[in-house]
Amino acid sequence: RLSRSGRVRTDALAALRIGEFRALSALGLLVMIAVQAQSVAIAWALYQITRDPLVLGLVGLAEAVPFISLALFGGYLADHRDKRTLMRIALTLMVAASGLLIAVMQTPVRNAMGPWQWLGLVYGSLMLMGLARGLFSPSATALRAFVVPRALYPNAAAWSSTAMQSGMVLGPLLGGLSYAAYGLTTTLWGCAALLVAAIALSLWLRPRPPLSHRAQGQSVMQNIAEGLQFVRRTPVILYALALDLLVVLFGGVIAILPMFAEEILLIGPDALGLLRAAPAVGAIITILICTRHTPTYHAWRNLLLACAGFGAATLVFAVSTHFWLSVAALFATGAFDSVSVVIRQTLLQIYTPDALRGRVQSVNSVFISTSNEIGAFESGLAAKLLGAVPSVLFGGAMTLGITGLIGHRTRSLLRLRVTPESQG
Repeated sequence: RLSRSGRVRTDALAALRIGEFRALSALGLLVMIAVQAQSVAIAWALYQITRDPLVLGLVGLAEAVPFISLALFGGYLADHRDKRTLMRIALTLMVAASGLLIAVMQTPVRNAMGPWQWLGLVYGSLMLMGLARGLFSPSATALRAFVVPRALYPNAAAWSSTAMQSGMVLGPLLGGLSYAAYGLTTTLWGCAALLVAAIALSLWLRPRPPLSHRAQGQSVMQNIAEGLQFVRRTPVILYALALDLLVVLFGGVIAILPMFAEEILLIGPDALGLLRAAPAVGAIITILICTRHTPTYHAWRNLLLACAGFGAATLVFAVSTHFWLSVAALFATGAFDSVSVVIRQTLLQIYTPDALRGRVQSVNSVFISTSNEIGAFESGLAAKLLGAVPSVLFGGAMTLGITGLIGHRTRSLLRLRVTPESQG
């Protein structure tokens, strides 16, 4: 229920008291751990075999291109088919891709063919994984709005983000430790087992008939365009997605952390691992705080403040020459970014009509994937042209400038008060 100020009074574990939401969150956690652990193991193995950094760059591209290509169509399917069934199909494809990777990465298979033919099979397996994720992501995200009541959308968004960030910490950690202790094949089998466990968790989800039906004479592309049109004519969602895209595009530094570790901070790979984990740790802690103290009432004000804080923390990291100050700055970027994630996910859940949830979430997925992949490329290119420190200073300054510009253009949204009773 609401307090006099309009804020929702709920306990921090409210969403987790719903069995279906627990199953959906645990399922998402297992998928994230499996994908991240597999990524670390494959990247390490490929570099040990080829010693070619371009091969590593193509790993992310192999998954990103099919994911972005299918995401919008995946959103269309999520609105016109049973979301639980689509998730199971996607998870089955992920298991198949994992099995193909296990076979391809065996030494006898690699020795039986030429290097480019072998790499083609590796990238083909990763592309299948990307296609599966393009189907899974909009279905799983859209389903969340159907398993929790509207009053718990902010709380559910916080816990879902916690699961995602936890997977981003645990996946690389478990993947690296498993590779070191048991080798590549065992690690990949473990990832496949996690995906099978995710399929088992889907048994706790109830089927839900689609609420959207294709109008007579309307093509699939016209149906997909409905999601894009809704985002375009809904300023609070359009600007929230654009803000996240541009902030991550210019402000992200993860891709060039090895450069900072070696040239600026003078640290080894063990300390680099701590740098990589710092943003996710900051995100998890902040999201847990958000489960009790939601930032969504003054949604637009807090979103702008979070993006500005992200830019400021990026500038601190750029000028830092002390390891622990750099860790703290990265921790802060994760904390500010997590506030942005909770607000953005809540806005998407509240303002999107049920019949469009899959398609709108697919647009969100495209924005996120594009910002991460192109942002990593932008970071590397800027660092090559400008140097490590100037490139990050440029990125932090761009983040603050973009936040100020969008804040100026959206002054009317500062009056927005987001409650579970808000209507799109």
